[in-house]
Formats: sequence, C-alpha cells, structure tokens
Amino acid sequence: MASASILRQIVAGPRQKHPEAGLDLCYVTDDIIATSGPSSTYPQRAYRNPTDALVKFLDYKHGVNWAIWEFRAEGTGYPDSEVHGRIRHYPWPDHHPPPFALVPNIVASMRDWLKGPDAPIGRVVVVHCKAGKGRSGTAACSYLISEEGWTVEDALQRFTTKRMRLGFGAGISIPSQLRWIGYVDRWTKHQKLYVERRVEVCEIHAWGLRDGVKVAVEGYVDEGRTIKTFHVYRKPERINVDADAQDISEPPSATKKPLKESISVPDELSKKATVESTEKPPLPPRTNHTGSEEGGAAVIFRASDPIVLPTGDVNIDFERRNRATYGWTMVTSVAHVWFNAFFEGKGPENNGNGATNGVFEIEWDALDGIKGSARKGTKAFDQLAVVWRLVEEKEEPHLPRLITEPKLGEPVPQMKAADWKDPSRSNLAALGKDLGLRTESPASADVSKASSLRSATLSPLSADASTVEVTAHQPEKDDHT
Repeated sequence: MASASILRQIVAGPRQKHPEAGLDLCYVTDDIIATSGPSSTYPQRAYRNPTDALVKFLDYKHGVNWAIWEFRAEGTGYPDSEVHGRIRHYPWPDHHPPPFALVPNIVASMRDWLKGPDAPIGRVVVVHCKAGKGRSGTAACSYLISEEGWTVEDALQRFTTKRMRLGFGAGISIPSQLRWIGYVDRWTKHQKLYVERRVEVCEIHAWGLRDGVKVAVEGYVDEGRTIKTFHVYRKPERINVDADAQDISEPPSATKKPLKESISVPDELSKKATVESTEKPPLPPRTNHTGSEEGGAAVIFRASDPIVLPTGDVNIDFERRNRATYGWTMVTSVAHVWFNAFFEGKGPENNGNGATNGVFEIEWDALDGIKGSARKGTKAFDQLAVVWRLVEEKEEPHLPRLITEPKLGEPVPQMKAADWKDPSRSNLAALGKDLGLRTESPASADVSKASSLRSATLSPLSADASTVEVTAHQPEKDDHT
C-alpha cells in the first residue's frame, strides 16, 4: 500500500493532492471537483485514484449529491455501476480540445444537476479525464464562464490555483484548448448559438518551411471519440513559390504581391483570402536547409481532390523527418493546431451567420506540442495560413445544423461512453507521436521521410483517409491532460 501511495504521488506530479482524502483531486469551487481518472483495474489503480477509494470519499462528503462528468475517449477505466451509475459521458481524445458541438450539452447538463428545479442544495459535479487537467479544466472553465458569468482570466486562474502546485505551471496549458476557452467566452456573449457546417480545407500556405515536413488534415468522427486523418499531402500537391519572383521572407509591400495573390485560389475565396493575408509580421530570412527533399522558404499545399471535414473542427498536423539509414527515419518535429471555422468566421458576432470562407493564421511557436506539452522539436516552419470555406449543403438537408444550449429542464443529450475494456484501446497506451527513430515505410515515400507512427502502427499509410485512434492509460511525464 505504501509503494502504491508513493507511485500515485509521483504520477500526480505537479497537481494538488487533497489533504483529507489523500487522493489526486481538488475543489475548483464549492460545487466543482476535478480529479484524475480513477481506475478499477491493475496496474492503473496502483498509480491512479482507485475507483472505490474515490467513491468512498465522495459518499462520505456528499452522500447522494455527487455525479461524475467524464471526458475520456480512451475509456473511463471502470464500469458505470461502480460509481452508482451517476455519470455523464462526453468523451474526446487526450491532449485535444472538445468538438465544439459537445460544449453546449456539457455545460447544460452540469447546470441542470446543480441548479435544476429538483436539485437539492449541496450537489457537486466531479469532472475527470486522464490526469484531471486539460480536458477537465476545459470543461470546468467552460461552465464557470457560460453558467456562472466568470471572465476567462478568472476561470483559468482559479483552475490553476486549485489544481496545480505553486510554481508548476498553468492548469490548462495546451494552446488549442485555450483557444476553445476563448470560443466559449464569445459563444456565451452572443446568445449561445453554434452552427455546425462541413468545412473544406482549400489550401495551406507555409512560410519558411523546412524540408522533410509531412502535413495532414484531420477532424473528428464518431461523435468526437476519434480523430480521423482525411488527407496527407503528397509531393505532387506541393507548390514551391519562386523566391526570385517574390521574396516572401519579408512581409508583403505595396509593390509585392502577397503569397496568396501570387497563385490562383478559388474564385469565391480570392477576395477575402487576399485581403486577410496582406498584413503579415516580418518573417526570418531564408536559411540553408539540410536533407534530400527541398522544402523552400514558401510552399503552398493544394490537394488534388477536395478535403471536406464533417464538422467545423479542423486539425492541421505536422511531422518533420530526416532520413537516417537501414530503413529508419529520424523524426525531429511534431506539432498540430486546432481551429473552428464557425468562430474563425466570426459566426457568434453575426447572429450565427459568419463568413463562409476565411484564413486561419498561426506561427510555429503557438502550435500544440507533443502529448500536451510545449515540446515540439526543431522548428518545421515559421508561419502558416489555412485557407478554408464552408461547404454548400445542397445534398445534405440536415446541415447546416443550429446547436443551442438546452434550456433548464429540457432533455440534454449525452454521448456514448468509450469501451473501457476494449483491448485495442489498452494496446494503444504505448502509441502517440514523439521524436526519435522510426521505421520507414515504402508506402510513405511520396509523403515524406517516413510513415507516421500512428498510421504505421495501426495500418499502412496510404492515399486513403485513415482513422487515428487515441492513447489509453499510461503514466507519462508529459501527460498534461
């Protein structure tokens, strides 16, 4: 028992430990508890909160007035029956923001439990993901902002103060999750309207791109439980901009066309894309790059066929590889970024009728790192612009779909729980992108230096879309969510 307790303290790391319970949990407010994901099976319960110990504490402190909200697409780690069936499921993958369509139901269901007409005084909400940090913090702060009127700054500061030990960083540190918190604030201030639309990624423009970089477009499927790779750009889909015709290592001027004007873009996007891309911060000058694949200072990725995602949530994923030897490749960069087209098109500020196209821009240092950390490896590019547009829904009458927050007392949908006993998800514990050596797959020769770890492990990388699974139980020093 002593060794298990020590192991739990090591895994909890920078997170606060409740002084009375001796468990990895905290009271964010009087009625919101955040905890790491409990487990009923070994070896997980040796380093996570044992489910029976957590239930015993909650029963002792709150009687029947507690319920769990869990966000684990990798599986809860216990059956619903072990928590008296008082559990709500809204799972999505570790280290990522939620599909935004889940947010209204998450906060409404928490509100109903705490403030419903039949709710007794003293009820509490218990939120957990794997570490009880990123996903749990995103849900807790979303509730405080949308239902309690907190500011973004106050909600984030409260979660950090209560969840983290002093000097051990922010409670929510992943840039895309912080971007989602900003989306929630705007959603709250503008009638809580969200319109779900399919999105086409038209082009991706990269400045200062190094060689050997694989770029993929991903999105959510399976109600948000799974991330699917919809396209991996291949060499024929890369357009290297002629530096002699346009030196884009410097910001555009009145006498120089911006990058998006130097090529043809879809007619319906050209005006907006051109206007929004003319003001760019100075970028570093072109540097000499190593490797056999020429990356160039500026590259346009344009797919041969349309890349259409089923929701407004878009993820752009990057890996940089250098060829090693004897069938191996060295991965030197791993990063990704999520954005939502409805919010980037200012949908909340326009009564749900935002722009039908736009450009999302970001710099390398602002991307999400490896497994929720800030670590990304060597720089793969300087700046990125994603040209997107909404898809005309002539053949799918159920879209666009207006999503509003259910009113108090109305039924609130919840999602299907991930199968916590599925051995295939448990086997994914060792997966997840990281730096270092990987085996090289001939199927990916037209993509970059080597195949993706996720794709190579689950299925051979091909031109077809592949489904990307999520990581399961595993103590990670980089595990921030």
